[in-house]
Amino acid sequence: MNPVATAAALGLAGSAGVVLAILRLAPRLPAAAPNARSLHRAPVPRVGGLALCAGFLLGAGGSVGDLPGGAAGWLPAWLVLAVVSLWDDARGAPVSARLAAQAAAGLWAAAWLLRMPGSALPGVAPGVAYLPGLAVVAVILVWSANLYNFMDGSDGLAGAMTLVGFGALALGADADPALRVATTALACAAVPFLAANRPPARLFMGDVGAVPAGFLAALLGLGGALRGDWPAWFPALVFLPFAADATVTLLRRAWRHERVWEAHRDHYYQRLHRLGAGHPGTLAVYGGAMLGTSATALACRAFAPHAGTAALLAWCAAHAMLFAAIDYHWRRRPSAIP
Repeated sequence: MNPVATAAALGLAGSAGVVLAILRLAPRLPAAAPNARSLHRAPVPRVGGLALCAGFLLGAGGSVGDLPGGAAGWLPAWLVLAVVSLWDDARGAPVSARLAAQAAAGLWAAAWLLRMPGSALPGVAPGVAYLPGLAVVAVILVWSANLYNFMDGSDGLAGAMTLVGFGALALGADADPALRVATTALACAAVPFLAANRPPARLFMGDVGAVPAGFLAALLGLGGALRGDWPAWFPALVFLPFAADATVTLLRRAWRHERVWEAHRDHYYQRLHRLGAGHPGTLAVYGGAMLGTSATALACRAFAPHAGTAALLAWCAAHAMLFAAIDYHWRRRPSAIP
């Protein structure tokens, strides 16, 4: 069996085993309780991300050392994020502790990314000129980890983005065996989880899955671009449905001087759900967007790399129109919809 097939099989098996264990132990595990800011009506176990972590590590295996930044660069940061996120799922970690861990993990991984052999940024070295790049990369990593978590609020969304997004990265990593193995493992690990997370969800990803997955999306996407595995527009286009919704929502809340770190129901996917689409309809709309952006990214990479930036801008415009349509109907919603 070739390494990619092995990664797929191990990712599936590892994730499936953990999913079955979580479902069996569900009454004893931390659950997401319904509240005024959630989209659910019953408690659901929220540590399903452990299945992604297990399937990814088992399937990636020996390739972890050859991923962008090397094992010493990304693995400690990823583990810190996973542990702190599990703490938050189980006990509720303070915001200060979560942000401190994310900042440290982002800076650590960014430092290794910028100095890895073969980087597309030759000559980058510690010093005054190095600091802006370090800060920018760290912010990208931390924001990606958080936006993925913000988008994990409707049945199937985060699982679908993991399957489609990392599956697209796996198909695009044709020149990097280690990157293809790792992304294949994570995409396949999403399959058993998605089977339990699709509407109606019996299992949520939780912080322990969403935060590390978002971190990996940025680390592997940006790291692959720095190493020349794909153009920078490629991972940006693949994960655009999540990045666009979370970023536009954050900017809107910041413009209105709201507390951006507090839980809310102002994301466009949440509004779409509350307008009547529900979990199935919201997954259909956003799942279609995920498939569309990923297919476009792969097609441009294979046949028209020069058109990638234009394709990204076109899909940004398409998302803007979707958000405008949701805003339009939201302003005219019946008074019964809070």
